[in-house]
Amino acid sequence: MNILLVQADGVDLFATLLKSETSRAALAFYRPSRLDYGVLIRVASLGSALSLVSELRWYIRRYVRDVFFEVSDGVYCSRLLAEQIYERDVKLEMPWAHRRLSVMRDGRQVASLWMREGTERENYRGDYDPRDELLEIWCASEEHSDT
Repeated sequence: MNILLVQADGVDLFATLLKSETSRAALAFYRPSRLDYGVLIRVASLGSALSLVSELRWYIRRYVRDVFFEVSDGVYCSRLLAEQIYERDVKLEMPWAHRRLSVMRDGRQVASLWMREGTERENYRGDYDPRDELLEIWCASEEHSDT
């Protein structure tokens, strides 16, 4: 499982986390990877992912735009949905009804839209630059809005 921390605009999250003794201590048993738009941290389980995010909450509030948890290869979920999965309030089903597409370009998020039912991430590829990274984000029903 991976945690994806999407950095806020103008922040080098990887460098920020490494500068701080407190965050270095929290990350001591992990090997965070630098991405153009944030940091990817490999963890053993959803429980350990939620625990690490809790330990890093001060940094997340100040330097992070979004926190996502990988639920399957290349598919992430929101923090609220991850907590609901962990508490066994929801069970993931295919296809997931509440999906968002985040478009990453040049180190930042340039678009975020709700995916239409019956579409896949690749259906949106033609709408964006081929170099853009498209992240599929599954959300809790409470997060889904038509606005």
